[in-house]
Amino acid sequence: MNERKLLARMLAVQDSMFRLAKRLLISTEEAEDAVQEVMTKLWEKMNRTATLTNVEGYAMTMTKNYCLDRLKSKQATQLRLVHVHQDKTSDSLDQQINHRDSVAHVFKIMQSLPEQQQLVVQLRDVEQYDFETIAQITEMSAGAVRVALSRARKEIRKQLIEVHNHGIETGS
Repeated sequence: MNERKLLARMLAVQDSMFRLAKRLLISTEEAEDAVQEVMTKLWEKMNRTATLTNVEGYAMTMTKNYCLDRLKSKQATQLRLVHVHQDKTSDSLDQQINHRDSVAHVFKIMQSLPEQQQLVVQLRDVEQYDFETIAQITEMSAGAVRVALSRARKEIRKQLIEVHNHGIETGS
């Protein structure tokens, strides 16, 4: 693979790397630094990277590992996951407020999930990666990824229902 093709593949995955780093490291500056560091390492290992069949998965794995190393270091901050997709022009103010509240509740719920489930939800539901790529990134089997995702979604759903029912028993 020539330099241009490799650069194009690396740039294509750069946004996903940033979003993952941002969720793991919180700080935009730390996330940008992490992506830059990983991109530099990928470029330095160009000969090895060029032989990979899944450069994107490899880059995401490197990003995850780099961020987890940063979190373990003294310079790191808390692990947080945040992601909002919203078309503000089409929603009324009430809808925007309700949506923002729901996102805040999901954010709080996701913080309570185990780290592995947080990462799987991030990679599957936000980044839209397939199960095989997530398995490669998280070093889990595809079946274990499915189980972790299912458990995380079930817990998020359960807690969201509790929040939206305001603690009222519905008999279901």
